[in-house]
Amino acid sequence: MFLAAACQMTSTDDKPRNVRRAEELVAEAAKRGATLIGLPENFTFMGADSDKPKMAEPLDGPTLTRMAELAKKLDVALLAGTILEGGAPGGRYYNTSVLFGPDGERLAVYRKIHLFDVDIADGARYRESEAVAPGADVVVANGPAKLGLSVCYDLRFPELYRRMSKQGAELLFVPAAFTHLTGLAHWEPLLRARAIENLAYVVAPAQVGWHSEKRQTWGHAHVIDPWGQVLATAGAGEGMAIAPVDLEYLAKVRRELPALSHRVLD
Repeated sequence: MFLAAACQMTSTDDKPRNVRRAEELVAEAAKRGATLIGLPENFTFMGADSDKPKMAEPLDGPTLTRMAELAKKLDVALLAGTILEGGAPGGRYYNTSVLFGPDGERLAVYRKIHLFDVDIADGARYRESEAVAPGADVVVANGPAKLGLSVCYDLRFPELYRRMSKQGAELLFVPAAFTHLTGLAHWEPLLRARAIENLAYVVAPAQVGWHSEKRQTWGHAHVIDPWGQVLATAGAGEGMAIAPVDLEYLAKVRRELPALSHRVLD
């Protein structure tokens, strides 16, 4: 058994401030006993698309180097939510999530597959693919559990999580910046569904609140168990959801309800 924390932030266009705040939240989670800690999507920057070129970094850039050092200093496994990673085709970027081990070594890299190109009912328009290129690889990493990596809009595509569960995922990470409108309606039901159908823990760090005059996110970072029970939620402000992950309980649930072994269709 270990404690997992899903951090919740209100990131803005002030990158240095965002990184400092992320470090504060991770340190607080570690102080509270968490040994697996996740930051939300876009934890380094929530601002105008026109500013994205100067925010992009390589995997060995300054932000992820700081996250690696922080994981090692605190002796925790740390998911660096997502950053803008340079070098994608067509002059675009990847929306990239990176997992570090307690020794500071990079355990896994996941580039968001499903991009948020939608026109929301409240009049907001999102075209993530204009600046971001999709990833292609399903990623399950070894850590304190078998960790499946995903990001935000991926949550609406259950086939991705089915692929991860077939690869042995026991805990599903979903760092996100869900809009307030869609989060209010769909965030918790979708998270619980992914936990239930894959008999897995879900750890979902989140962005929350107003990031600019036009962008508001839902928040409510969650930790959910494989029975679909919400173990902790961060509510509507900065902070974290923190709860135990019990791999013996996970094994018991999968043994008593062996749905994963009853799959017929790919």
